[in-house]
Amino acid sequence: MHGPASPGWLLVALCAATGAYCLLRMRSTVEEQRRSAGGEALMGFGMAAMAVPAAVFNPPSWAWPGYAALFGAAALRALWSARTSPHHLHHLVGTAAMAYMAIVMAVSRAHHAGHGTSSGIPLLTGALLLYFTVYVLFSGVRLIPVAAGGGTVAWGDRPELARACRLSMGIAMVAMLITL
Repeated sequence: MHGPASPGWLLVALCAATGAYCLLRMRSTVEEQRRSAGGEALMGFGMAAMAVPAAVFNPPSWAWPGYAALFGAAALRALWSARTSPHHLHHLVGTAAMAYMAIVMAVSRAHHAGHGTSSGIPLLTGALLLYFTVYVLFSGVRLIPVAAGGGTVAWGDRPELARACRLSMGIAMVAMLITL
């Protein structure tokens, strides 16, 4: 993505750590945790790969269309899954946003060879920024602690960590959209 290297590396670290925790959640005994964790791990690692500062690593020309195809396929899967669970609508928006950013980066790279640059469709980028900003604020409020429950829960089954994971990916999405 565009922007300074230092915040880019922080974004890479945040997204990679989030993806790693989502992989841990895939080992959960709770079926709902396992189902959503795979898609969230893909998002975390995909965001980490896309956030590597361009000054450090300039991906080959086929990488951005590859990202667009990968996240486009994930968006289709989320659309299919949204029939049974409204939670997957957020996955649909997230994967579609990632595909959109990959397309913009592919077009931007092509424009760098010629004239000017492309930063996407301002109205669509603004709508995605608004969605993820509201999502981050809503998710942050949901992290406010309530009465503590009893018993021990495995790391992969802790709902507050899953919410924190989603919150960090939302924050990363806002950062990536701003630098688009």
